[in-house]
Amino acid sequence: MDGAMGLRVLLCTSLVSLLIFQAVPAWGSPQKPKSSKKRQAVDTAVDGVSIQSLKVNCKVTSRFAHYVITSQVVNRANEAKQVAFDVEIPKTAFISDFTITANGKAFIGYIKDKATAWKKYRKAAISGENAGLVRASGRTMEQFTIHITVSPRAKVTFQLTYEEVLKRRFKQYDIVIKVKPRQLVHHFEIDVDIFEPQGISKLDARTSFLPKELATQLIKKSFSGKEGHVLFSPTVSQQQSCPTCSTTLMDGDFKVTYDVNRERLCDLVVANNYFVHFFAPQNLTNLNKNLVFVIDISNSMEGQKVKQTKEALLKILSDLRPGDYFDLVLFGSQVQSWKGFLVQASAANVQSAKDFVRRFALAGATNLNGGLLRGIEILNQAQGSIPGLTNHASILIMLTDGEPTEGVTDRSQILENVRNAIGGRFPLYNLGFGHNVDLNFLEIMSMENNGRVQRIYEDHDATQQLQGFYNQVANPLLVNVELQYPQDSVSALTQHSHKQYYEGSEIVVAGRIADNKLSSFKADVQAHGEGQEFKTTCLVDEEEMKKLLKERGHMLENHVERLWAYLTIQELLAKRFLSHRKKLEEEEEKANLSAKALQMSLTYQFVTPLTSMIVGGMVDEDGLQPIIDKPPEDSQPLEMLGKRRSFVLSTEQAPPPTDSTSVVPQSQKGVTSVDTDPHFIIHVPQKEDTLCFNINEEPGVVLSLVQDPNTGFSVSGQLIGDKSRSHGQHEGTYIGRLGIANPATGFQLEVTPQNITLNPGSGGPVFSWRDQASLRQDKVVVTINRKRNLVVSVEDGGTFEVVLHRVWKGSAIHQDFLGFYVLDSHRMSTRTHGLLGQFFHPFDYKVSEIHPGSDSTKIDATMVVKNHQLTVTRGVQKDYSKDPRQGTKVTCWFIHNNGAGLIDGVHTDYIVPDIFWAP
Repeated sequence: MDGAMGLRVLLCTSLVSLLIFQAVPAWGSPQKPKSSKKRQAVDTAVDGVSIQSLKVNCKVTSRFAHYVITSQVVNRANEAKQVAFDVEIPKTAFISDFTITANGKAFIGYIKDKATAWKKYRKAAISGENAGLVRASGRTMEQFTIHITVSPRAKVTFQLTYEEVLKRRFKQYDIVIKVKPRQLVHHFEIDVDIFEPQGISKLDARTSFLPKELATQLIKKSFSGKEGHVLFSPTVSQQQSCPTCSTTLMDGDFKVTYDVNRERLCDLVVANNYFVHFFAPQNLTNLNKNLVFVIDISNSMEGQKVKQTKEALLKILSDLRPGDYFDLVLFGSQVQSWKGFLVQASAANVQSAKDFVRRFALAGATNLNGGLLRGIEILNQAQGSIPGLTNHASILIMLTDGEPTEGVTDRSQILENVRNAIGGRFPLYNLGFGHNVDLNFLEIMSMENNGRVQRIYEDHDATQQLQGFYNQVANPLLVNVELQYPQDSVSALTQHSHKQYYEGSEIVVAGRIADNKLSSFKADVQAHGEGQEFKTTCLVDEEEMKKLLKERGHMLENHVERLWAYLTIQELLAKRFLSHRKKLEEEEEKANLSAKALQMSLTYQFVTPLTSMIVGGMVDEDGLQPIIDKPPEDSQPLEMLGKRRSFVLSTEQAPPPTDSTSVVPQSQKGVTSVDTDPHFIIHVPQKEDTLCFNINEEPGVVLSLVQDPNTGFSVSGQLIGDKSRSHGQHEGTYIGRLGIANPATGFQLEVTPQNITLNPGSGGPVFSWRDQASLRQDKVVVTINRKRNLVVSVEDGGTFEVVLHRVWKGSAIHQDFLGFYVLDSHRMSTRTHGLLGQFFHPFDYKVSEIHPGSDSTKIDATMVVKNHQLTVTRGVQKDYSKDPRQGTKVTCWFIHNNGAGLIDGVHTDYIVPDIFWAP
């Protein structure tokens, strides 16, 4: 490649928990500076690479934050070097621009709909041109890293732009930037400019990595009237970890917090026929609460989780006000409550509840449906039977760490039961503890019932996380808040009805004002407060608006409109997310939501789950274009996955599906699968254990792996033999051909170690394992990851991974073969069967009488499962989903004789005529 023009690029993405900005060298630890008597002459280069400048510029106008991150890196060496741009942003933010400038040439990103962008990608890859894709998928936070090889004595500049609406929590807005350059920077700067029409009431900035005295000296902050400013620009010597060190002390958070004046009830900003209404009244009396906590006490909560939950509950109970009413509901296999009805939070009742919390023990499985319905029943009965409680703010908070395994376990039925029982009367807040919860399921349940979901991370501060969430909803000020606008004056309103308004938060509504209707525009607010109705009318101060436009000009007009667009797209995506769980007859509604969100994403040039950013002209080390990709929804943090490559994307990683269908990540603890000889591995999450067995059959035999009679969906695998087998040697067999079918839509996929064929019976397209592709047919998305694996995701069904095993030098196997892994199966029906499918839903077994086996290196035990008593052996198999060559060891109980006693019937019952066999 021509060193003057070529760029070799590797792009990585992952889900993480904080906003981070990093610009780092690609490898190596910081070198000691060259000897120099003057401190300012310290050598900032690491392995010949210097960060010449690193700047974060943030402009906030009426809560709408516009960030531009720019980094210039110089290769001072006489040979090509890698440099890196590493940035983390909130998943709620939308990327709107990205540019790389190198050797005098700019590589500029432009946004297209996902399907068009992917077609351009395929066309570019085939024709030899190369382009990069920037994609968005999911929520929370994300990080991407771009490594570029820079020519000797050359420089490269990265610039990323993203935007978000700041959300008010605990009476302030937060801007958090994590600083981690990993080396000294010649010109480092964070510049935050804030303009708030209401006027700024407080402004602060601090770091976690500087001593307080030094931070006070280095951070310049000021505010007056509508404007605030923060500047942090340390010199090289001020960045040094010690006067003679070449290492940096800048490693941590830089946080700006501010709030605005609240003297007026009305805060309306109008610009260019768009308006935004901020509603956060002060000096209101707190409403008393009707509060029910529904707590998971299944066995999976054992250890730190139940300890931290109890600690948080004890603190929360201490914080209840005497006028509050409350109860506690616990659910394991059975459902129990402290009282079974609401009681006042008197000192005696609070102490009694604390004693109950200290005493309760874990018990059995997870009857989530039963626990929720009991909690809802308690709130409903209280509102109808206890005088005065109808004027309280009713709140239901549920905490769980797992999935429903007892009582009603069908998620659709649970959603319907909860929705019907609550009837829109009060919000439901769901807390998902750890990474074994189905957060999408909990999120849908909360969204359908005017609440929201929050993950509680398994960490030392889980108690504080629980308390922090409660504190956000602990002080309701108003209920049934309605913000109303003249129908003939406004259109395209964002959400303007809210079940409750909490102290320290803010309600934001945006919309369009019709031409020549500004004079008649107003906002009427109605709600219920403590002991009285709340009403106010807000009018636009046209003179004030003209003054604001003169002060802020085009930026105000642009930011108000983009704020409206941001909120509208977020709401459309949320409705679209909900609609994916609805019935088929509502497909038109889903399509309309997608079309509206896509059109707005393109109009305002936002990277969303429906659009992609293409950056042309770059080539990776394999000669393919790079991909900047957002991680799937509800992905686990990188460290939780052992740095699995599917979440640290290189250009080998395929783009996500052409809609927001998630590829569910594999749990660190293992998945149900079949691989190698063939070894079946059954992950049993409720037991936190693994079972395994082999099937010994002849090459050519086809086995039914998954078969769902409700939908007809099936997966079958055909065995092949090992070409290297000597005469008289055991016949090793492997999965050599897979058939995945969904008869309801006519979908068929044939997978072999050589090719992937879509609808082979009707002459569909054929792909090789050298291709990078994302295909969609009806409700099935197939993602081919070059030379590695493919993922099949079925809407309202399962998600599966096929791993390609190539023959390599030193391999004990002399024929390419496949592995099949079940990443997500919770939406498959309870009637699903097959050698793997029969284990998709909970089953029980007991292991006892552990003793040395006939092989002195292993142990045997007695297992009782499905009314069979078996002798099983503790052994080790391998999971190849992370490393197709070496694999990861999985300890399991091995069931002998082709799984006899564990599988239903005998193994020959699962032999079928061909890979697309249908019963």
